[in-house]
Amino acid sequence: MASCFTRSMPWAKVRCAMVFLASVFGAVGALCGMAEEPAAPAASVASFSGARAMAHLEAIVAIGPRVSGSEGMTKQREMIVDHFRAAGATVTPQRFQIRDRKSGKGVAMENLVIGWHPDRQERILLGAHYDTRPFPDRDRDDPRGTFVGANDGASGVALLMELAGAMPGLEGPVGVDFVLFDGEEYVFGPRDPYFLGSTHFARQYAAGRKAGEATWSYRAGLVLDMVADADLAIFQESKSVSWPDTRPVVDEVWDVARRMGVRQFIPRPGYEVEDDHVPLRNLGKIPTADIIDFNYPAWHTTRDTAAACSGESLEAVGSVVLQWLREQR
Repeated sequence: MASCFTRSMPWAKVRCAMVFLASVFGAVGALCGMAEEPAAPAASVASFSGARAMAHLEAIVAIGPRVSGSEGMTKQREMIVDHFRAAGATVTPQRFQIRDRKSGKGVAMENLVIGWHPDRQERILLGAHYDTRPFPDRDRDDPRGTFVGANDGASGVALLMELAGAMPGLEGPVGVDFVLFDGEEYVFGPRDPYFLGSTHFARQYAAGRKAGEATWSYRAGLVLDMVADADLAIFQESKSVSWPDTRPVVDEVWDVARRMGVRQFIPRPGYEVEDDHVPLRNLGKIPTADIIDFNYPAWHTTRDTAAACSGESLEAVGSVVLQWLREQR
């Protein structure tokens, strides 16, 4: 079990560091033949709209809880796949299965790999988890209430849905994959593991590279998590700063924000977080930084609703990420 903390915050985020996958199925991108053919691409969007991103967030939240293996997750997945295929992406499901620690039953999970410009061998990964925590366990009044995960779950997905409009027109030598991770928070008790989807993805990617089955590689990655807080302040995540291979990614992104005048990006470390970037970097060897505003009072409570989120915040992060992608050479 690993603890995450900030020097400026009075509470800590606790997450498990070890992940057990009972059985795994599926493959990723070029490692499998399961990719669905994209529809004709929509017109390219030159800028990032926070209003449109917020509308995506609200549509996701309207589904309700989206716990791995649930009906809500299935509805969300169908909506997401339709959206990205209509935007011109190739959508590849990466299916795997875990064993529920309490019931012993198998739980089907599915990452989504959303590819842009598949002919480009050097690539960027933008990741977000799209499952929600089963219960709002930090809610003092209703720890078994309904958790819809507007910021912690929907915000990264909504940002990528809006970013899709700019991807067909993205110039340069670098391709982009959006990866939506399942099972990031399939946690019912303190001993349950986190990061099931990103761990599976990282292991599959590493195995494919080692076997020589993938001719493409990831130059860098960003994980987008909790990026819609109406009171947004994104400090540099401490692990991302301390790792020598990910520090340049942090420097690039925060330099873009500085040049754009996006003050929500604070150019100093603020907290250390266990998140999907850890298995991507440690197991997949993908230099991945975490973009997260962890100072969020509604975290893991019933108050994590669309009312606590802001289109302006989504636009601040989305605009910086889009410009960072455009500057990749």
